[in-house]
Amino acid sequence: MLVTHDATPSSAATAAWAPKPAPMTTPWTNQVPVDAPLPEYPRPQLTRPDWLNLNGIWDFAVTSRDAGQPAVFGEQIRVPFVPESALSGVQRKITQNDRLWYRRTFTVPSGWQDRRVQLNFGASDWETNVWVNGQQAGAVHRGGYDAFTYDITPLLNGGTNTIVVSAYDPTETGGQAIGKQRIQDVTPHPGHSIVYTASSGIWQTVWLEPTAAARITRLDMVPRLEDDTLRVTVRAAGADGASVKVTVSSGGTTVGSATGTVGTEFAVPVPAARLWTPEDPFLYDVTAELTGSAGGDRVGSYTGMRSIAVKDVNGVRRPVLNGRFVFQTGTLDQGFWPDGIQTAPTDDALRFDLQKHKDLGFNMVRKHIKVEPQRWFYWADRLGLLVWQDMPSMDSSKSPDGAARTQWENEYRAVIDQHRSSPALIQWVDQNEGWGQYDQARIADMVKAYDPSRLVDNMSGVNCCAAQDGGNGDVIDNHNYVGPGNTPAESVRASVLGEYGGLGYRVPGHEWYPGGGWGYEDQPNQAALNDRLVGLLDGMRESSMPAAGLSAAVYTQITDVENETNGLMTYDRQVVKVDQARVRAANQALIAASRTAGAPVALPVGQYVSIRVTTNGYTNRYVRHYDGLGYTEVVDAGSGTVLKQDATWKVTPGLANKLCYSFESRNYPGEYLRHRDFRVRREGGGDTVYREDATWCPVRSGSGIRLSASNFPGKYLRHISSELWLAEAGGPHDWDNPATFTEDTTWAIEAPWAP
Repeated sequence: MLVTHDATPSSAATAAWAPKPAPMTTPWTNQVPVDAPLPEYPRPQLTRPDWLNLNGIWDFAVTSRDAGQPAVFGEQIRVPFVPESALSGVQRKITQNDRLWYRRTFTVPSGWQDRRVQLNFGASDWETNVWVNGQQAGAVHRGGYDAFTYDITPLLNGGTNTIVVSAYDPTETGGQAIGKQRIQDVTPHPGHSIVYTASSGIWQTVWLEPTAAARITRLDMVPRLEDDTLRVTVRAAGADGASVKVTVSSGGTTVGSATGTVGTEFAVPVPAARLWTPEDPFLYDVTAELTGSAGGDRVGSYTGMRSIAVKDVNGVRRPVLNGRFVFQTGTLDQGFWPDGIQTAPTDDALRFDLQKHKDLGFNMVRKHIKVEPQRWFYWADRLGLLVWQDMPSMDSSKSPDGAARTQWENEYRAVIDQHRSSPALIQWVDQNEGWGQYDQARIADMVKAYDPSRLVDNMSGVNCCAAQDGGNGDVIDNHNYVGPGNTPAESVRASVLGEYGGLGYRVPGHEWYPGGGWGYEDQPNQAALNDRLVGLLDGMRESSMPAAGLSAAVYTQITDVENETNGLMTYDRQVVKVDQARVRAANQALIAASRTAGAPVALPVGQYVSIRVTTNGYTNRYVRHYDGLGYTEVVDAGSGTVLKQDATWKVTPGLANKLCYSFESRNYPGEYLRHRDFRVRREGGGDTVYREDATWCPVRSGSGIRLSASNFPGKYLRHISSELWLAEAGGPHDWDNPATFTEDTTWAIEAPWAP
């Protein structure tokens, strides 16, 4: 059991402090303790029984950037909430000209005698200095998303100790990783923006813990299903070459144990392992103990037995979990809060967004250019959500210099080290839409070599915003708004959709800036929102996944964020905008369909064919072009030569996706059957839109096939009143009439009328 100890409060009276009114109130805003916010043990994969939480009220001051420690700390702040947030009690803009100062006192518990004392920071953004009793605790830490620790034992005085922290955060005016943070007003304001209020200084838990002189600092755990082992590397300080014992257990019963050496990988047997999956996120308990001397350090942890890889499945490159393809359907999760900004108000709040993913039927979450506290990963591991973890981007508006690149890569490796044992985390996303991009291929290779146990996405959104694809990694990742569209299939990398959706819907009374919200495609009401979202999911199930080779998709987004109103929930988490049961059913149907997905429909590439109607009463009609437009017409042996040629098409590999197909006119070579403004026509062209419009993905439909638009899954080639249209069942147009829709969109591929 973990036991916390009360820390000595700061010298200023706690009663003088009060939170500021939040722009929006979440269900947890008023549940945050004044003296002990976030009281849970902050590092679930490396636990010790004794610790001292330093969260709470600290003295606070803001000086100019280059000023020294102030003589007077005239304010108070509730740590770990940033000064831009309401929950901190400060709530004001911090700029590149400011330096933050924190101070509090503490007393080391008497039971910690004869042990070393470690001072731990979950994260502080960005450049952090720490002094204890007037002496600097260690080197300056630079990085906004990784944890850091100081051994402060020599600095303690045996009585009341004083800690002072200085933090400097230039946000986008510097060169460091910032993700979606930008310097701006901390109160709601208008703006059509995809970036949000910055978070400066301490934003994760600060705590003390006693350790032995030789202490374990990290457990690197990689499950290996092929030989029923957990591969473990124990990292330690002051224990080079020491012997260490690792035990895996379940419900108090030992499953396997092994002894190895600090710093060297060794195998712990886990026979007949119960595999970790989103449906059954089973976790084993793990303990590690230094055995070379009496009183050796002992830590607790956990692991999940699972594998992740990319391989060919029925001729399509797919990611496989535990050797099996399962479609990964998730949302973009920004991790921002109206009351705490980057810091969730409580642990229940931190869990809530992940649980809501499960409630909505998703099995994956993409943590978007932010890195959460370790307890977020604990909840993902425990609840069963596959995690794509982005490395936070540098500023999108400039190319990083050499110093910025070195810092970014160092911080990326630190983030990987911190979270490399989470079973939920299956993929690293290096860069996003070209923001601060450089050396994409080299970085992807670096990350894969540093953590070969996970997939690597070298660039999410290679088709967007001047992004450059490194050409390597395990997946190729497009962004399509509203989409879903498809990502072109490859022979080496799996095709995924890193972002799609963005359906906007504003809920009166739950807007960050009333009237200022926006989405990529605003919906007039909740019924339309539900229909549109479920239509996107169904389109992936019917077409993108089985026909075009799509293996994963990330919907934008789980919550509204500031003026973005494209969340499935409002920013305050008070309203779920969508029909939860209906969305859950659509996600579950998509996942279930992926488990039985066969090979894509194969058409005779390089050969001429004719495409016949299968609707009863019209089965003697064929697809033909006339004056550049697409029609169906009766064709038989007595038809003229021109009609037979008009009704003959050459099957070619899809111009936009090699798993799909394009249909080239027999008598107008170089012109293809394509949709434009919903009308289907014979037309030439060569740009990206043309290639996508002229690519059709076949899916089985009874004894025939349906031809889904590559860039609009769920919309099909349809004949109605002898005309050809791109149609969607139940859509808003006359040609979307649901009557005989399936029959009208089902075709037979037959021998050509004009060989």
